[in-house]
Amino acid sequence: MALLDADGWLSELELVYMPLVVTANSLPEVDVLLVSGAVRTDEDRYLLRRAVRRAAQVIAVGTCAMSGGVMHLGDRDDVRQLFHDGPDRCHLPALLPKSHPVDSFVPVDRYLPGCPPTPELFLTALGAGPPGERAATVCAECGRDKRKDVRPTSLVRAPGGAIDPTLCLINQGYLCLGTSTRGGCRALCTKPGQPCVGCRGPSNAFIEKDSQTWMHAIARVLHAMTDVPEGEVQAALRSASLSLFLFQFADYDGRSRPSRPKGKVI
Repeated sequence: MALLDADGWLSELELVYMPLVVTANSLPEVDVLLVSGAVRTDEDRYLLRRAVRRAAQVIAVGTCAMSGGVMHLGDRDDVRQLFHDGPDRCHLPALLPKSHPVDSFVPVDRYLPGCPPTPELFLTALGAGPPGERAATVCAECGRDKRKDVRPTSLVRAPGGAIDPTLCLINQGYLCLGTSTRGGCRALCTKPGQPCVGCRGPSNAFIEKDSQTWMHAIARVLHAMTDVPEGEVQAALRSASLSLFLFQFADYDGRSRPSRPKGKVI
């Protein structure tokens, strides 16, 4: 939907296949195939492999396509059994044992992280975006002031009350991941006062390193800017509210699953 909201590509590119909007049984040859969503059923896997054969480039769009998404969090035996035992489950594609990112089955040319990616990022992926480099991190785009004399002693559990529109959210006691999260989103969450949850994934400084490096970098920032106890910081980093993105992008360990090269990530 973010792509449809962007009109900068209409005069240069043609949208020829989008099953969500238009019913289509076949995919013509295309220059770029944007793939959103995780590979969850055998039908998903079949359609994906069939489609990439007709595409010059493949771009995995959004968190679900890159790392399995929300459905990946339900990869538990008891949840799968509930699905299989449903009395109204009939004539549905068979579930794969687990949800997978797209690149588990097919090569991906570029990655477009975000939930969802902004219209500008879609245009950049399609070669129709504005010229110039994007900010390295969300923090750089946010522009809030960081102060050494303001050191909260505990974390705010949920946004509420008055938020200073100019002061860094970490200085105000919020767990914000913008200091090491990939830029390019225009800081749409942090500027109005919503802490960054990391939906764009780690910045180039961390994306090719092991999965714990990003976590350690976030913790170091919290320790440098606050007096919040270590245990509280670690508990917050492993909370359910951050698990969707912080752990989705930590799906590689450098051995069984390689990191995604930063040159491929938009």
